[in-house]
Amino acid sequence: MTKQNPLSRIACAAALAVVVQGAWAQSDIKIGYNSDMSASGSADFGVSALSGARQAAEEINAAGGVLGRKIVIVPRDDVGSPPKSIQNANELVDNEKVVAMLGGVNSGNMLAWLHIVQQKKIPTISPSATATEITNRYSKEPANYIYRVSMRDLDQITLLAAYAARATKNKKVAIIADTTGYGQQGAKDAAAVLQLHGITPVANEKFGPKDTDMSSQLNKIKASGADTLIVYALADSNGHLMRSQEKIGYYPTTLGSWANLSPPFLRIAGPELAKKMIFSASITEDSTPQSKALYDTIMKKEGKLPTYVFAAHAYDSVKILAAAMTQAKSTDGEKVQQALDNLGKVDGVIKSYAPAFAKANHEALSYKDFRLVRWVDGKVVSVDDTITQAIKPEDLKQ
Repeated sequence: MTKQNPLSRIACAAALAVVVQGAWAQSDIKIGYNSDMSASGSADFGVSALSGARQAAEEINAAGGVLGRKIVIVPRDDVGSPPKSIQNANELVDNEKVVAMLGGVNSGNMLAWLHIVQQKKIPTISPSATATEITNRYSKEPANYIYRVSMRDLDQITLLAAYAARATKNKKVAIIADTTGYGQQGAKDAAAVLQLHGITPVANEKFGPKDTDMSSQLNKIKASGADTLIVYALADSNGHLMRSQEKIGYYPTTLGSWANLSPPFLRIAGPELAKKMIFSASITEDSTPQSKALYDTIMKKEGKLPTYVFAAHAYDSVKILAAAMTQAKSTDGEKVQQALDNLGKVDGVIKSYAPAFAKANHEALSYKDFRLVRWVDGKVVSVDDTITQAIKPEDLKQ
């Protein structure tokens, strides 16, 4: 029997290790994440959602993974550009071979690549983007692969309009929004929902997304007699709007979307003016012990978390995808999609989803899951006032 050279044995062992390592890498369950994380005013949202997704994957892997395999989040930065987001989606699906996707923060970007994941049968969850069309676009198809664990714009406006109807003393409510698709759709929805409360807006103003002085529009709103104002714009614009209110000394009850969760709003408005904006959110850092634990874990690990709510949404999204794969006993897109439509209870940090979705409803959250919040001392806290307490289920109209 020929004695094997020790160096040869070492070489063989090393080669075997490489083969085994390659096999394990191929067996990873890859979930793509396609979002702006560097360019637009929403980049903080994208960075935060990635932190939440990775934390969920880490916890799942520590408990044995899914189907005995490790979950890996594969991120791509779309730099706020629809063409780049399309390129990312193709690369993640065709080259990285992801079996599921998480969408980005910009609705327009996500809508640009939805056809790719729908055609390729890749189950996709939006933990951030809020446009109603995201889950509606393929709702008439035999199988809709697009889901959401986020705050749909119409649901946010439902809560804001209910508050506005209770807050206004003279029944004079105004709307102001930026000229982006996000802002104008929000303004349209706000006007429609206010009508359900018997309120016709006394003013409906708009401004450019890069404008920093809205004094002219606010003076018109002030002249209309409005004592309540619904704002639909991104965080930096909302900050400048509050500065413009200060400039003309006009402080109506001001209500906005969860875009105000972004740090640029707090930075531009400053802590005192920021307190005057009431806006919607699904969770706060300390709303429950589980929420505080998630926040503390990510902060300890990364040292920062720009917008916690988005981390919580992405965290729950990964947990739901993992539960669907486990129930389907497969990562096959068709089987996972069917499981998502018929999923059992999943415990998330925002709530226990029982179930998260149904065939006719791909929204995991609704206005029933939302709360009104504001910035106080650098933290987002729930609004607990007499108006909020007076809102009844029948007030939530849409």
